Amino acid sequence: MSKIAIATLGCKVNHYESAGIIEALRRSNHDIVDFRESADIYIVNTCTVTSKTDYQSRQLVRRAHRRNPEAPIVVTGCYAQIDPERLAVLDGVTLVAGDEAKELIPRFIERDEHRSGRIIVGNTNHRRPFSSLPVTVMEDQTRAYLKIQDGCDTFCSYCIIPYARGRSRSLPADDVVEAVQGLIGSGYREIVLTGIHLGHYGRDLPQSPGLASLLSRIEADTSLERIRVSSLEPMDITNDLLETIGSSRRLCRHLHLALQSGDDGILRLMGRDYSTAHFRELVYRILDHTPETAIGVDIMVGFPGEGQREFENTAIFVESLPLAYFHVFPYSSRPGTRAAVMENQIDEHIKRERARILRELGAEKRTAFLNRSLGSDLSVLVERKRDRATGLFRGFSDTYIPVCLKNGDSSLLNRIVTVNAESIKANKILGKVKANG
Repeated sequence: MSKIAIATLGCKVNHYESAGIIEALRRSNHDIVDFRESADIYIVNTCTVTSKTDYQSRQLVRRAHRRNPEAPIVVTGCYAQIDPERLAVLDGVTLVAGDEAKELIPRFIERDEHRSGRIIVGNTNHRRPFSSLPVTVMEDQTRAYLKIQDGCDTFCSYCIIPYARGRSRSLPADDVVEAVQGLIGSGYREIVLTGIHLGHYGRDLPQSPGLASLLSRIEADTSLERIRVSSLEPMDITNDLLETIGSSRRLCRHLHLALQSGDDGILRLMGRDYSTAHFRELVYRILDHTPETAIGVDIMVGFPGEGQREFENTAIFVESLPLAYFHVFPYSSRPGTRAAVMENQIDEHIKRERARILRELGAEKRTAFLNRSLGSDLSVLVERKRDRATGLFRGFSDTYIPVCLKNGDSSLLNRIVTVNAESIKANKILGKVKANG
């Protein structure tokens, strides 16, 4: 059998799909090796959310070819879907498989069809079935991902992903429960439910069951100890969802919201369907239901038309809210989107400076959130890897705080323990496991 190496860029959905490819290849007795090693076959699962990830994808292909010039390289993922010809001409590439063909890659390898030089890219305008290679193991991860939704119908003006992933579609609830049971059987105590537009889960299914209904079903029908929900859109946070989270002992008190901008004019240009007033009300409604919730946000800087006033509006807005952390990233022009041809494009050095300012503000928010946790007891899932800076065993609380265990040992690995938060060091909580934890 072959030695196969796979590299993955981008979102949790991409990493989940790579895990499915790896699992299928292992069932056929292939040996999965580190991407830094010489392999017989390389697979690159690409991302195209920014021009930077396009570049990184091409660099991974070139790196693989340098390691073994004779090895065929299979390129898949969103960049392969959007610009397959650009990837097909790179040295060593023998197959380009778009997102829909991703699940066929193990079969192509088994049939020795991965050397064909083909480009296999479907039409994302056509309604596609939910595609999911089964996953029971996430390599080197204590928390498992589970893709329950794919695609997006929103078409924000800056985003290329709906063109890569196609229309929104969902994994039926019975299949979700079966997948959860499989991951529990592999020893996972926490699963992160993920998707491209997760809040649209179920809208394409009979009776249109929503995310809140699915979460209740998982709680009722499985013994999963901890359920985490991946990134959500502000308009998808319903009262039903908040009540489900607030009444649960197993749903993590952590919500990551795609804010993008704190200026109403920029939100309209982005094609976002909410205002800053709605977002502010939502944040406080979340905290009214579950006061300890960690709320993180995505913020894009340098969108076309974002002048100094609009940027300052964003900075003032996020500073005024009780947020736990920011994920800040510069706008990246994506050919084929409306924003790519808008007037008043922003210089790259201005984007970098604005990102720096907001990241500094985000660090202050993070410190403030950690300080509010001092003296309290945190529920922590202990990970298999030690913290690099301290050498201590570490894990994450249900509120997504990194916690280092001052009295931890290997007997705690992959267990959920109670930790008293004593101090802060390098943006992490240091604490001691309680005797009954």
